[in-house]
Amino acid sequence: MKKLINDPGAVVRDALGGLAIAHPSFLHVSQEPAFVTRCDSPVAGKVALVSGGGSGHEPLHVGFVGSGMLDAACPGEVFTSPTPDQILAATHAVHGGAGVLYIVKNYTGDVLNFEMAQEMASAEGIEVESVLVNDDVAVKDSTYTAGRRGVAGTVFVEKIAGARAEAGGSLAVVKAVAEKVVANVRSMGMALTSCSVPAAGQPTFSLGDGEMEVGIGIHGEPGRERVPLRSATEIVDILAEPVIADLGLWPGEEVAALVNGMGGTPLLELYVVAGALGRLLAERNLKAPFILVGNFVTSLEMAGCSISILRLDEELKELLLAPATTLAWPSWVSASREAT
Repeated sequence: MKKLINDPGAVVRDALGGLAIAHPSFLHVSQEPAFVTRCDSPVAGKVALVSGGGSGHEPLHVGFVGSGMLDAACPGEVFTSPTPDQILAATHAVHGGAGVLYIVKNYTGDVLNFEMAQEMASAEGIEVESVLVNDDVAVKDSTYTAGRRGVAGTVFVEKIAGARAEAGGSLAVVKAVAEKVVANVRSMGMALTSCSVPAAGQPTFSLGDGEMEVGIGIHGEPGRERVPLRSATEIVDILAEPVIADLGLWPGEEVAALVNGMGGTPLLELYVVAGALGRLLAERNLKAPFILVGNFVTSLEMAGCSISILRLDEELKELLLAPATTLAWPSWVSASREAT
């Protein structure tokens, strides 16, 4: 294992320290307990969005803190859920009087700890609601979750709910649009290599030179099937077809798509995947005004990718194209509003 770290047990603390040094005028970074907020938090009268999860998935969630998306992110240790006290402290930091929405990926630890934080905040008189993201079509149940996992579709939930909150939506309205995204987004991923958790010091699983893992999770979990390595076009078919089928998409519908790198795949290869996905969507007569490409939800240094597809209507499209200023959300999306 070769990594740019000091102490395997201090990776998250050191990374947060670097984040604070790199972006002092944009983000506020708390070390004890660990959370990151917008520098202008709390925003009075605005519904605050809080999310989080294990570190190692960057830029999720810290990279999506800012105007138009999250108000706070709670980073746990690598592949480990944030604790209730982290989540509660972040809630206090961003609550502006209009309530707080938790966006939670469907992993057992995340669900339990956000539920506990919600109970504590509610006991203090803070109105808190939560939305569970479960977009992964690869599994129904796994060691890490009860039901489908929350993966890269989480980015669409955070963006669209964040836009509605920024526009002044009430807590009920923001929660409703977040749930609408959850109901209309699906994802599936694959891996060419495993990843190595710093504290473990070795790969989570092993793959032969001519193998790939289909249906992996973002914590380095093995997938549902190990098959011979295929071409990029064939991989897109393997990932996208179950997503399209699960959404029940009809010819003529409009979608947004995300080609997400798992951390160790060059952009050159991700754009090859994006080209293949664009052609597949065109063949299915599905309108895709743009395809997001890059590292959005990673698994440390894993080589591989995931594909997410979101069914659009006018409301979701408008909110997706609304401006957002964060470290990781691409500014060109809102700039393309006129073209779409």
